[in-house]
Amino acid sequence: MKRPTLPVRLLRAGAVAAAIGALCGQAQAITLLQAYQAALQNDPQFKVAKAERDSGKESRIIGRSALLPSVSASYSASKVRADIDYGKNSAGHEVINHPLYYSRSETLQLRQPLFSVEAYARYKQGAAQSQLSEAVFDSRSQDVAVRVIGAYLDALFAEEQLQLARAQRDTLEEQRKVNDRLFARGEGTRTDMLETQARLDVAEAGVLEAQANVTNARTSLAAIVGQEIDSVEGLRDSFAAHPLTPGGFEQWKALTLKNNPDIQAQTYAIDVARQEVNKNRAGHAPRVDLVASYSQSDSETINTLNQNTTQRAIGVQVNIPIYAGGYVSAATRQAVANLEKAKAQLEAETDKALTELRKEYNGVETSITKIAALDKAVASSELLVKATEQSIKGGVRINLDLLNARQQMYQNLRDRAQARYGYLLSGLRLKAAAGTLTFDDVKQIAAYFR
Repeated sequence: MKRPTLPVRLLRAGAVAAAIGALCGQAQAITLLQAYQAALQNDPQFKVAKAERDSGKESRIIGRSALLPSVSASYSASKVRADIDYGKNSAGHEVINHPLYYSRSETLQLRQPLFSVEAYARYKQGAAQSQLSEAVFDSRSQDVAVRVIGAYLDALFAEEQLQLARAQRDTLEEQRKVNDRLFARGEGTRTDMLETQARLDVAEAGVLEAQANVTNARTSLAAIVGQEIDSVEGLRDSFAAHPLTPGGFEQWKALTLKNNPDIQAQTYAIDVARQEVNKNRAGHAPRVDLVASYSQSDSETINTLNQNTTQRAIGVQVNIPIYAGGYVSAATRQAVANLEKAKAQLEAETDKALTELRKEYNGVETSITKIAALDKAVASSELLVKATEQSIKGGVRINLDLLNARQQMYQNLRDRAQARYGYLLSGLRLKAAAGTLTFDDVKQIAAYFR
């Protein structure tokens, strides 16, 4: 039984309407799950994907119809004025009659293909097109999760950068006040005051830039979820980066070759192209149909004037194509070329998927090591700031040392946040590339947030 798509599992897992209702109205904070649920309802790209999937589903029925009987009915009614010339009579005069009458005809016909290479090819092609649309929808379903979570993390990182920029500015503001007081008491130097003021001016510019980045990131997220965004939830204080499961790249590669929806879609595209070849080659093959008809007519011709006739017929009709001006051969060669193109595109899609898989696999592995190192770096930089403050009081360090220590601490905090978001996003993209991304994976990422 086919695995349900990601949005289907989401809709089964929670009440989407309630989540979306909570977002209506004025701009407000949004959780990651709410953002994802809103994207499934409002993201224009995903709406396009759903419409294409629904359209593709009908291809199976359209293809099957070529093998099923077709029934048609016709009715005609005409008012007829005829001229009947009986020649000359015994007196030598032309004898012409002008009868005026109504002609009616009713026909019901059934046609059932008995042997048709083209009809069978259409049936197989319709099934492949339907499967192709489902595979494309699976790909778009995983893509919407990657896009909305990526935009969410971008918005969160922008907010954290703004908070760090403001904290750095406020710290420098306080440091400037301290420098001013020390200088007023004759304990500080003008150099300390200028150094702090220069750093403060740069920090003010950094705050303005960070505010612009927050606005841009929220706008990008709002375009996906269809709601104005006031803020997003931050990460929990505790953050644990877990090793990959399964751990080996070859296992992930096997999963990708088996489950990647883009590879599956291109495989179905090859089936579609192959049946197009068969369909065009059928232009040289005979077709056999069972034809049954029932008809009634009233004064159908001048010879049956005032006669009512009923006909019932059943038989076999054979159509044998002989020559179509070279169309069949040319169309077949064209279809063969398109089949080779589809095969080449499968190779390209496979290479692309494996390249993306390797990139994200390395990204997860690197992020785990990087996060552990930056955790230590943040802890060390915080201790360094405290130690420098004590050293300044003892006259061992100077104001510039403290400014540099704080600058390093803020850089470590920013780098750690970036590494954490990179770990989450790389893990998500890794599972999307392998075709194993589920709603449970989205919930696991959501659990990292407050």
